[in-house]
Amino acid sequence: MPLASLIRDVGRWWGRLLLAMLLSYAALGALIWQWPRSFVAQTVVAPAETTGMATSSLLATVPLMQAALLDSRPGGNFGVYLGALRTMEAARLLAAETPILAQMTARRGAGVMGWLRRTLDLRIEADADDVQGFLERSLSPTQDGGSVTWTIELPWYDRALALEMLRRLHDFGEAKVRADLGGMAQRRIGMLQAAIGAERDAFARNAMYDLLAQHQRAAMVVAADEAVAARLVSAPMVELRASVPNRTLLLALLAVAVPMFCVMLAACMVLLRAPAAGDWHAPWPSGLPGPLPGPLPGPSPGPLPAGLPARVSSGLPSGLPSGAPAA
Repeated sequence: MPLASLIRDVGRWWGRLLLAMLLSYAALGALIWQWPRSFVAQTVVAPAETTGMATSSLLATVPLMQAALLDSRPGGNFGVYLGALRTMEAARLLAAETPILAQMTARRGAGVMGWLRRTLDLRIEADADDVQGFLERSLSPTQDGGSVTWTIELPWYDRALALEMLRRLHDFGEAKVRADLGGMAQRRIGMLQAAIGAERDAFARNAMYDLLAQHQRAAMVVAADEAVAARLVSAPMVELRASVPNRTLLLALLAVAVPMFCVMLAACMVLLRAPAAGDWHAPWPSGLPGPLPGPLPGPSPGPLPAGLPARVSSGLPSGLPSGAPAA
């Protein structure tokens, strides 16, 4: 179908298109406006490896290793801290110490989706797996550009619970890293003390004493330092007004998507109603006489010559009359 004809046929439906755009935008806009919004709790942290204070290399918790310039992935204790925030242990902690399971269950049983779950006999009661899935989807650590700080955000429908969950997650990640480092230092101290007691060589014992002193200082730093994984730059806080999802942005995107969808749907309908390519006939020009109703007048062709080969006579085109000679 020619493009000019397609545009002309779509333009004939401008009234219907305008009505469809208005109804679609109103329905989807009402759905977006009724979408439940969440409060975002956030905190700003920095890796403790880059902010720790030490007067000598023996007092440093870990050696200060500079990462590659193009590698912005978190590493060291801070990487363990970020990974611990989404683990099953963190989900079980929130399920045991916060009312998130009760709120999840209440939200699942409310509204049309709750009625649908009850009708289909689906599970409504939330468990620790649902909490872990929520953490994997919603918890977002983002590195600030041009600095070593990270912003950790957690949205939830209840403002007080969002702040409490973020605080507990930070304390859990910090305690896990501290326990791992302290346990590793204590195990090494115990092994070194046992090896020193069994060693008879004075030179070997002196070297082991140096290693023992280093690990004892490391255990002292882990136990005494305020933060061993993530140092708080900004304490956890929550916004006063809910901001997720962004209704203004969604409505603006909807104002662009709905007209495009309606125009494309109208174009598809015009193309489906158009005749096929073999049935398309251009109109006969008005200034010319119409086509002749029958074959052109003239003498009828004579019979084929008698000496014509059989293969030639059998290979005549189907459109030629049976008595027409082959060219």
